[in-house]
Amino acid sequence: MDDADYLRLALQLAETARQAGEVPVGAVVVDAAGAIIGQGFNQPISRHDPTAHAEIMALRDAAARMGNYRLPGCTLFVTLEPCAMCAGAILHARIARVVYGASDPKTGAVESVLRLFDEPRLNHHTEAHGGVLADECSQQLRDFFLARRKKT
Repeated sequence: MDDADYLRLALQLAETARQAGEVPVGAVVVDAAGAIIGQGFNQPISRHDPTAHAEIMALRDAAARMGNYRLPGCTLFVTLEPCAMCAGAILHARIARVVYGASDPKTGAVESVLRLFDEPRLNHHTEAHGGVLADECSQQLRDFFLARRKKT
């Protein structure tokens, strides 16, 4: 599987979030051998938990499966550029690489608003690659917010 294939799985998880009334963001953690070790989708509304972003849920799943809060050599695939909270968790988990679809010009902490992974004073640096399946990821979010605006 390639990056786009893993991101397509994250898009499916984002659809699960959408169906639950959550902002459609999905994430998958893959180990160095290419095995999926964690999955998550946005759940802050249903869990009453501001930290229940897709990335955090996928990191929690992967850490539990691996029996370790550190996930060196792993890649996190997510449909939307991580926010500062998620970027911080990614760094603490020692994720090697993040691949994301849509940029987030309001809260993105990888390249849009902040560049947290590039901060030289931090002791870990995660490689990031954005724009994979950006059109599909962006469209899923646009459709969600358009439908939400029509309801109000």
